[in-house]
Amino acid sequence: MHFPGRFAEQLVADQLDRVSLSFLVDDLVVRRGGIAANIAFGMGVLGHNPVLVGAVGADFADYRSWLERHGVDCSGVHTSEVKHTARFVCTTDDDMCQIASFYAGAMAEARQIELAPVAERAGGLDLVLISPNDPEAMLRHTEECRQRGYAFAADPSQQLARMDGDQARKLVTGAKYLFTNDYELQLLLKKTGWTEDEVLDQVGMRITTLGEKGVEIVGREIGALQVQAVPETAKTDPTGVGDGFRAGFLAGLTRGLPLERAAQLGSLIAVNVLETVGTQEWSFDRADGLRRLSEAYGPEAAEDIAPMLPA
Repeated sequence: MHFPGRFAEQLVADQLDRVSLSFLVDDLVVRRGGIAANIAFGMGVLGHNPVLVGAVGADFADYRSWLERHGVDCSGVHTSEVKHTARFVCTTDDDMCQIASFYAGAMAEARQIELAPVAERAGGLDLVLISPNDPEAMLRHTEECRQRGYAFAADPSQQLARMDGDQARKLVTGAKYLFTNDYELQLLLKKTGWTEDEVLDQVGMRITTLGEKGVEIVGREIGALQVQAVPETAKTDPTGVGDGFRAGFLAGLTRGLPLERAAQLGSLIAVNVLETVGTQEWSFDRADGLRRLSEAYGPEAAEDIAPMLPA
C-alpha cells in the first residue's frame, strides 16, 4: 500500500508510548510471493517440474492454481485447517519509509512435514533446497536430508537473524550448496564462528550473490569463480532477484550445464525479475534471452545455454 504523505509528520515525539494511527492509503497491490514459490515458479517457467514443499492456509487455492499452471508440483504443500497462508503487509510513504507486518500463520506447521513421502511420490529427489521458512522446520528438514541421504542446499537468508550459532551450524553442515548474499555470508561467519575455509569444510560449495557485481562460486575442488551480472535496462524492483538467480542456476545444473553457464542463466533470470514489479510477474522470451546472454557473456555462452531454454 502507499500512503500519500510522510509517516514522520504523523508521529508525536512525546506520545510514542500511546501511538494510535490509521493511514488512508491511495493504492493497494496484492502480489504473489514467498521464497520457495518464487524459486519454484522460475524453474517451472524454464520447463522444469519442481516440487513445492511448505505449509499454507485454505486461502492458497488460487495461488496453487497459478503455480500449477506454470509447472510447479504442489503435492508437497500442507494445508492448515486453522490458519491463513503467511503474508507480508507493507505501507510505504512518500519518503520511501515503510511500516510493515509479517504474519507467519500456517508457516509454523511446516515443521510437521516429512520429506520421505514427498520423495516417494516424486520418484526421488535430485536436490532439496531448504530456504527461509519456519526455523524449526528448516532444521528438521536439514536433519532428515542428512539421515536419509538426500542431497540438499542450505539457503538460510533472512532466518539467519533468528538463529543462534549452533542452529546455523546445524543448518549448513553437510549441504551440497550454500546460498547467501555477501552480507548474509558475513553474518553466517559471525554466528558460527567459522572462517570461510571452515565453511567449505562443511559444505560442498558456496554460492554468494553480490548484487550488481554478480555472483561468486567457491568450492572444495575449484577455485573462486566470478560471474558478472547481466546488465539491466532498468532497476524496477529488487524483491525476489536472488530467488530468480537460484531458479536459473538450479535449472541449469539440473540440465547438466557447467557451473559458469548455470550461473549465467541464473543471472539472466535475476535481471528479468529486477526489471519487473513483483516476484512472479516476469515472463521469459527465448530470443531476447539468448540475445542478452550473447551480449553479456559472448555468443559461445548463448549457444551452450540455448538447448536448456524453453521454446
